[in-house]
Amino acid sequence: MVIDLRPAEAFAAGHIPGAAHLDLFGVSLIDTDPAPLDAFLWIIAHLLAARGVDAERPVVVYDEQSGIRAARAFWFLELFGHPDTRLLDGGFGAWERGGHPVTTAATPPVPGQWTPGRDAERLATWRDVCERLGRADAAVLDTRSDGEYCGATVRAKRGGAIPGAVHIEWTRNLGADGAFKPADELRAMYAAGGITPDREVLTYCQGGYRAAHGYLALRLLGFPRVRNYLGSWKEWGDREDLPIETPGP
Repeated sequence: MVIDLRPAEAFAAGHIPGAAHLDLFGVSLIDTDPAPLDAFLWIIAHLLAARGVDAERPVVVYDEQSGIRAARAFWFLELFGHPDTRLLDGGFGAWERGGHPVTTAATPPVPGQWTPGRDAERLATWRDVCERLGRADAAVLDTRSDGEYCGATVRAKRGGAIPGAVHIEWTRNLGADGAFKPADELRAMYAAGGITPDREVLTYCQGGYRAAHGYLALRLLGFPRVRNYLGSWKEWGDREDLPIETPGP
C-alpha cells in the first residue's frame, strides 16, 4: 500500500492513484516518560492501521520530496515492527516529473488487521540520551538549523544543543532534486563528523521530524544502531534539569 503524508490540500489537488492520505504533521510528543509515550504511540499506531497498514503488505510512504513527513512515517513503521517499509525517493515531485499517473479521486482506506509491536532500539527517550552522553560508543546527531544549534534561534525554554552533539542539518541529506544524495557522499559527510556505523547514533531536532530524516539517512547507509529521540529539543530544552551547551557558529 501507499501512504501520502502531505497536507490535505496537496493530496486533494492530485496524488498517486490508490494512495491513502495521512497527515501526521503537528501530532507530536514533548514528554517521553513512559505513560505519555505509550499513549502517544498507541494513537499513531491506530491511525496507521486505520489507513490500511498491515503486516502482509509492503508500505511505501511519500511526501513532496524525500522529506521529513515521509521520513517520520517511515520511522514510526520501523518502530512498530512493520516488516517491509519503503520511501518513494524524491517523493511526489519525482513521480510527476517521471510522467506517472496522478488522480484526484480518493479511495476510502480499508482498515488493516495489524497488531503493532515496538522495537525499543529504534526509539530514544530523554533518559536514553542522558545515559549515552560522553560515551565513545555513542553519538548524538543534531539535525536542526545552524541558528537552533548555536542557540541564536530559541524554540524552547532554553536555546542551545545537547552536549557533544554533532551538527549535520537534515537538508544536507538531499540533492537539488529532493532525492537522497548518493550513498558514498552521505557516508563521507557523516564520517567527517564522527558519525560511523560502529557507534550507536541518537538523532534529534525540535520534535522528532527532522531527526527522523537523519535516522532514515543512516538506515539507508546500513547503520545498525540508530534511535530517534522523539521528544527532541522541545523536551530537552524545556527541562532545566538536563545539561545543554551553546556551541559557536
